[in-house]
Amino acid sequence: MNNREILNKVDKLIMMYENGELGGELMPEDANPQLDKSSLENYLYFTLPMSLNYQRNSYTLWESSLKTYNDCETRFVFNPREVLSHSFEDVQYALTKYKVALQKQKQTEIWIKLCLTFTELFDGDIRNLFEKMNNDVNKIRDFMQIENKKKFPYLSGTKICNYWMYVIYQYTDRKYKNIEQLNVAPDTHVCKSTFKLGLITENELNSSNVQLIVIDRWQKLFEGTNYKPIDIHTPLWLWSRNGFK
Repeated sequence: MNNREILNKVDKLIMMYENGELGGELMPEDANPQLDKSSLENYLYFTLPMSLNYQRNSYTLWESSLKTYNDCETRFVFNPREVLSHSFEDVQYALTKYKVALQKQKQTEIWIKLCLTFTELFDGDIRNLFEKMNNDVNKIRDFMQIENKKKFPYLSGTKICNYWMYVIYQYTDRKYKNIEQLNVAPDTHVCKSTFKLGLITENELNSSNVQLIVIDRWQKLFEGTNYKPIDIHTPLWLWSRNGFK
């Protein structure tokens, strides 16, 4: 299949999405406390749970996050300084009460590590990361994935780093200077949809490098078009999740 044929299918898929034919009236991250988009609390709400978003139902994760935020006993986990002032056991209890953390030891460690990173590098304010990187997608990604990968457990991953920046773009007041550089987030659904459209082969779908291949193919496909890679993420995700309607 040539690129023109695939782009024609992309046109149809995006039209289906915009017409509500793929679902998606409620996305997982819509389970949120409706905070001021520019507030630190809002940025932290859409950042910390993202680090635990692997091999699980995204809707369930964010429903659990909202319950944790709405409970006065457990809300402190969304404040890095407060997390660091509590015992490991207190943080663990708060994260597992509504099942934000499913692996109570490992995922509590990840959460605390990120809170430490945010406190040490950004004075507890994750917004400072974007400001220091001049809202440049490539600089943010390099800072997290290359220069300080161990300081951002799981959040620096190939899939989640891009998706997290996309969620920040969608649910906060953040504007990037080069939004076209934000890659599609190659989770399982996106990879399957990319194969279904003919942009990757079955061997590539089953390879260990499938995430990098998917990112590269979408970047190249959209060169010289009016599309940006992030334009296709949600339609691909919903299309796979709903059985390739």
